[in-house]
Amino acid sequence: MAEHATIPQIMKTCRVVLSPIVIVALFFAIFIITSARAHAAQATATAPASHAIVLHAARMLDVESGRITAPGEILVEGNLIREVGGKVSRPAGAEVIDLGDTTLLPGLIDAHVHLFLHPGAEDLQTVQESVPQRTIVATLAARDDLMGGFTAERDMGTEGAGSADTAVRDAINQGIIPGPRLRISGNAVNILGGHEDALGYNPEQRVLPNATYANNIPELITVIREQFKEGADFVKIYETGRDSVVNGRLATPYQYSEEELTAAVHEAARTGNRVAVHATGEPGTLYAARAGVESIDHAYQLSDETMRLMRDKQIFAVPTFTIAEYFEEHAASPAGAAHEHQLTEIHAQEFKKQLAAGVPIAMGSDVGPFPHGTQAREFVLMVKFGMTPLGSIQAGTINGAKLLGWQEQIGVLKPGYLADIVAVPGNPLDDITALQRVTFVMKNGVVYRK
Repeated sequence: MAEHATIPQIMKTCRVVLSPIVIVALFFAIFIITSARAHAAQATATAPASHAIVLHAARMLDVESGRITAPGEILVEGNLIREVGGKVSRPAGAEVIDLGDTTLLPGLIDAHVHLFLHPGAEDLQTVQESVPQRTIVATLAARDDLMGGFTAERDMGTEGAGSADTAVRDAINQGIIPGPRLRISGNAVNILGGHEDALGYNPEQRVLPNATYANNIPELITVIREQFKEGADFVKIYETGRDSVVNGRLATPYQYSEEELTAAVHEAARTGNRVAVHATGEPGTLYAARAGVESIDHAYQLSDETMRLMRDKQIFAVPTFTIAEYFEEHAASPAGAAHEHQLTEIHAQEFKKQLAAGVPIAMGSDVGPFPHGTQAREFVLMVKFGMTPLGSIQAGTINGAKLLGWQEQIGVLKPGYLADIVAVPGNPLDDITALQRVTFVMKNGVVYRK
C-alpha cells in the first residue's frame, strides 16, 4: 500500500499547476509504470497457465466443515481446481509450488467495497477529483485488494462516478488490469436531500450528489433501467440516514417506503437482477426485508421481525465494522469520535442478537475511506464481536459467493470450482489475524502473488 498511498497527494499537487489533460496523462503513465513493475515482479499473467500447478502447504482448510487437512494439496489445471487432498496427482510437467507453513483456503470475498474512494475527505474527493482521475485510482485499488487476498468483491457504488465501474470490471475480466472478480452497481440511488446528497454546501453552487436521484416509483424504475443499460450487475439503494443516537438507541430516518422498495426489487427482478440497501436501522430495515432485497448493509440495529424475515428469506446482513472503527479513530473532533463509538457499541450488541437469531452474515468492510488491501481487519472485528473464526471465514467465502451469485463456482476448495486460492501463515482458526497477512494469491488459475 505504501507505494500507492500518496496518489491522492500527487493529484492535489498536480491540480495546482497542470491542466486536466496533463493530469490524466500523468496518471496513465503512473499506472502503466506501476503495473509493469507488478507484472515483472510477480509474473502476473492475463490467462491461466497451460500447464498443471500443484499447490502444497502445511495445511488446507475446508471452509464448509472447518476440517484441516495436513498437509494440504490442490491440483489446478487451467482455471479450475481438479483435485484437493493430502496428496494429489502430479501430471507430467506439473509445476509444484511449496508454500511452506501456511494454510490454503478459498480466495476471500468482500461484499461491500468502494473502489472509487480513498482515504481523505470523502465528500471533497468526489467534488474535486475528475471521473478519469478517480477511475485510475480505482484500478490501483482493485489491484491492492487482489494482492490482499480478495479475489471477488461487490462494489457498492462509485460515489458520483456514474457507471465508471463498468469499465474497471470489464478491464479486469479482459485481463487488461489485475483485480478481483466484480459485481458492480454503478451510482447508488438516493432521494433528494437524502443520505448521499451534497448536504452542507452552499445551495447556490449546485453541488451534485454522490448518488442518483429517484424520488418516487416511476423515477426509481427509470434509474434502475438506466443503470442496467450502463452495465450494472445489481442496484444499490440508500434506505436510511443520517444516523443519530437517542437515549441509547439508534434513530435513522427511512428514505423509501416499503411500496417503493418493493417496486425497485420487482423491476430489478424483471431482468434477473437484485437490490442491495444501505440501511442501519428501523423502520427502513424492516421495509427492505419485506421488499425482499438481497442484503442489508451495515445493519446496526434490527427488530425481531426484521431478523426473522432475513433468516427466512436468506437476506444477508453485511456488518462493515472496519469502517466504523476507522471513522472513530480518524474523527475530526472528540464529539465525532464519541458518536462513532456509540454506534459501534450499539452495533456490537445487536450483532450478537443477529447471530443468535440465525441472520445470514456476509463479510463486507466498506473499504475505500480506509486503505484498500487492508480490509481483512473485518474478519478480526467480526470475531471480536461474537463470531467464531470459522464463522467469520465462512462469511467471507461461502456466504460471499452466495451473495454475489457465484455459489458453486467460488468460495470453497472443490474439484470443478474456479481456482481462486489464497494462503496465509499459520492456522487462521487459531489466529484469525493471519488473514491480514496473505502470502499467496491465485485467481482463476493465475498466480498474482507468491
